[in-house]
Amino acid sequence: MKAKWAFLTLVFTIFTVLTGCEPLLVLDPKGPQAETTSNVIWISIISMSFIVITVLVLLVIILSKYRASKQPADYEPPHIEGHPVVEGTIIGIPILIVIFLSVVSVISSYQVESTPAGYEDEEPLVIYASSSNWKWHFSYPEQDIETVNYVFFPANRSIQFKLYSYGPITSFWIPQLAGQKYAMGDMVTKINLAADAPGEFMGRNANFSGEGFAENTFNATALSQEDFDKWVEDIKKTEDPITEEKFNELLQPGHLGQLSFTGTHLDFSPAPEGEHAGHQHGDSSDKNHSEHEQNNKDKSSK
Repeated sequence: MKAKWAFLTLVFTIFTVLTGCEPLLVLDPKGPQAETTSNVIWISIISMSFIVITVLVLLVIILSKYRASKQPADYEPPHIEGHPVVEGTIIGIPILIVIFLSVVSVISSYQVESTPAGYEDEEPLVIYASSSNWKWHFSYPEQDIETVNYVFFPANRSIQFKLYSYGPITSFWIPQLAGQKYAMGDMVTKINLAADAPGEFMGRNANFSGEGFAENTFNATALSQEDFDKWVEDIKKTEDPITEEKFNELLQPGHLGQLSFTGTHLDFSPAPEGEHAGHQHGDSSDKNHSEHEQNNKDKSSK
């Protein structure tokens, strides 16, 4: 009787806790990159479930069929040199599983790192996303505006975020649109994504970075192209320019609400790419451009 009530209590507790949980955002994709990630997660879950269930079933069969109580007291098992089928099975199946998951991982990794499927022929919208304790700064070089703790972008268009940090290493993550990517202080990393339709999405820093980490979040909103263009126009009409003094103030540790500015901090505090990279992670064109400028300066000085 006690066991029955303990079981019912456990079931009721699990049911109550699960009903209060939010849906797993990574399993509710709203873009091609996130859909690839979600598919890989489901493939992994199904593969591991198959392995676990198979092992448990075999365990029950072996314990039931070959337990000691079934044999006579003077029973001695025969000496067996080996069984090709058994040995081939216990070695071959794990190898096949590892090969299968490896192929899935490699293919999906290339897919999520490249331009989203269906958007290969168009130029992506580039947005610089930099983190500081404990804020996110979004710079739009093409639109010449900047936001803090929120980002707007067009739906049905490829978006490329260029990531870096003004503080500790952080991880840029919009679960319903793409996987995580680290933002570091001495180089720029990139993440590509696209939203299939207008909507609002939760974004956050997924890497522990101090006491304010829990609130290091931002709102990501996909708009129609028309609404996005109108939003850009409104920012330019109503917001003040960002200055170096104001930007340095924003970099101080603390939490802020959502802010908007005209201009970007890239003018006076460039991203660590090309000639500004801490370890020269820029591409060869950036380096050649920098060398060309330096040669021109040397010639003019002579």
